[in-house]
Amino acid sequence: MQNRTLEIGVGLFLLAGILALLLLALRVSGLSASPSSDTYKVYAYFDNIAGLTVRAKVTMAGVTIGKVTAIDLDRDSYTGRVTLQLNKNVDNLPTDSTASILTAGLLGEKYIGISVGGEDAVLKDGSTIHDTQSALVLEDLIGKFLLNSVGKEPKEAQPAN
Repeated sequence: MQNRTLEIGVGLFLLAGILALLLLALRVSGLSASPSSDTYKVYAYFDNIAGLTVRAKVTMAGVTIGKVTAIDLDRDSYTGRVTLQLNKNVDNLPTDSTASILTAGLLGEKYIGISVGGEDAVLKDGSTIHDTQSALVLEDLIGKFLLNSVGKEPKEAQPAN
């Protein structure tokens, strides 16, 4: 009987450990079962969204204020449309705020940074951020640098007088 109690105790302990790992994995991945009723949607259009993913964070002054919920192509303007889900407690963002795609570190994850504007009118559910800065693609930057350095001819040595 005592052996059976010990086995049940160990089983419950293992079950609790597995549930704790599952909860930790859900929190790290950004998935949650909580409803998103305390948020509002804002749209931003970018020329280049390279590396940005759904569930990327949206920050302002280094503080996370929302997340990216959808990325798709606008068929009219041929630009990338990003749907941002912002927290309701940040409901005073001016309509002339700027959204930029930034990189955490040199080669880290991409996220969106919001810079506050100065207008009196504020963003509401369904508003669009018009002033955006696209992602900086490291390969494009290296390519431009290499093309500039290849196109220059070396200077000939001047004879000393």
